[in-house]
Formats: sequence, structure tokens, C-alpha cells
Amino acid sequence: MSSPVSRHLVIVFADVSGSTQLYERHGDDIARAVIARCLDALRDVTLRHAGTVIKYIGDEALCTFHEPDAAGIAVCDMQEAIAELDTGDLVPEGLQLAIRVGLHFGPALLEGGDVYGDAVNIAARMAAQAKAGQIITTRETFEGFGPILQASCRLIARENIKGKSETMELHELLWLQDDATRMGSGVLKTMGAEPGCLTLAYRGQTYSVNAERTRTVLGRSSSAEIAVDESLASRQHAVVEFRRGRFFLIDQSLNGTYLLQDGDEHFLRREEMALSGSGQISLGRPFHERPSGIITFDIVQ
Repeated sequence: MSSPVSRHLVIVFADVSGSTQLYERHGDDIARAVIARCLDALRDVTLRHAGTVIKYIGDEALCTFHEPDAAGIAVCDMQEAIAELDTGDLVPEGLQLAIRVGLHFGPALLEGGDVYGDAVNIAARMAAQAKAGQIITTRETFEGFGPILQASCRLIARENIKGKSETMELHELLWLQDDATRMGSGVLKTMGAEPGCLTLAYRGQTYSVNAERTRTVLGRSSSAEIAVDESLASRQHAVVEFRRGRFFLIDQSLNGTYLLQDGDEHFLRREEMALSGSGQISLGRPFHERPSGIITFDIVQ
């Protein structure tokens, strides 16, 4: 039998919230099918971000990632995947599903396909602290995040956690784009242009942004005005906005937005940029990878 291997890992616990009520309200067969669908979605997200599903514990998934940023993006995608999960064939009236997520970055032991150690216990404590739809993590994980994910976190508490002698910092990773802090690139001055119209086109459909309809949301969510079939896009990835006589592209995602206009390619991450003339927008995927979900735009003054 091989000896345990010690590695620094991000340990993630993702727990389906309200499963007890789900069983009580809909019975064992439907509840089990819904939970299985949730766990399948969590597995798919984990694998897409190069993580490992260690095991399922009832209605909970235990996963590992090598890097904090990969784990942070993955758990945000987990929340989005569960929020959008279609269970209409199982429960016609629909379900409002949510997960509670906790994660911690630290040394852990890998042995026999399982993971052990203090990091696992701390991650489990973080999941226990989370409410439905929340992602709770520690200072160690926060410090391992890059600046974009750090900007999407807020310190919510310093608490004594069971089993730990010292007070721990609890950080919430905000995955809902309306809640996350947007890092703007500054306000661009108005040049006195007359109000015009910006037309967005995607897969044969056109959408207008103008003085009457001043805002259009682009993203992977079915609730976005332009719902893009792109795995790297966030639910509400970016916004095209008419403001002070000009049009702006505002990224509010984790993976960023690629903009091609005036012969130049730009990358926006939690930034905004004025649009001019005509061009192309790609959500989360660079143009050199030939994304299939390109949105084109054209401005007529």
C-alpha cells in the first residue's frame, strides 16, 4: 500500500441546500433524482476546471483543486450551474435549488483516492458557515486568489471555529455579478455626440441599445437579453450600456470579455470601455481560439 502524499490543495465542499425538505415535500424517488442531477452538475463543473471529485457524501460533493483561482472560478460556476439547473421534468412546478459552498487552501494528505487532514476539516467548517447560495472561504484561500477574485471577496467575520485554537477570518466570495465589486477603468468624458443606436447581432437575432432601451445584458444565463452558448461565459457576463450619449461595454465576469474594434483587440476584466464604429465581442474566450459565440455590434449616430 502506498504512503500518503502531502500536497497543498484547495479543498471544496459543496452541499445541496434544503435536501431534507426536498425529500419531505416530493418523496424519495424525486428527491434522489434531483440530488443526483445536482451532483452531476457539480461534477461537470469540477472536471471542466481541472479539479478532482474525491467523493460524494449524501447530498454533498468533496472536490480538490491545485490552485486557488481555479477553485474560485469553479465554485462560482457551481453556484451558477445549480441556479440554472432544469428540473421541470421531475417537478413541473419548478424548484429553487441552491448550494452551500466552503473552501480552504492548505496542506492535505492524499491516500487511496481520498483526502485527509486539517485542510479538509476547515473546508467542511466553512461549508457549515455558509448559507444557501453562499461561498465562504478563509484568509489562506483569499491570499492565494489573484486580484480579480480578491476584488470579488468581502471579509464577513472573525470567528472561533470548532477545533481551531485561533480566530479565523471568514471571507465571502460573491458570485452574483450584481453583488460583486466592479473595478471600473474610470469615467470617460462625453464629447457631445448626439444619441444614436447600437445594434447587437447574435446567431441571426438583432438587439438594439439606444436612448429608450439603455441597457442590454450579455451572458450564459437564459435570463440575459443575449444568451450566449459559451462555457467560459458567466451568467450575466457583460453589459452594453447607453450613457451620456455614448455606448459602453462593461465586463462584470471572472473570465473577462474580448473586444475587437477599430482593428485592435482589447481585453476587459471588471472594466468598461467606450464602443465606436463596429466590431465584435467574445465572452470569456479569446478570438484566436475561434469562439463560436461571437456578438457583433454596429453604431449608427
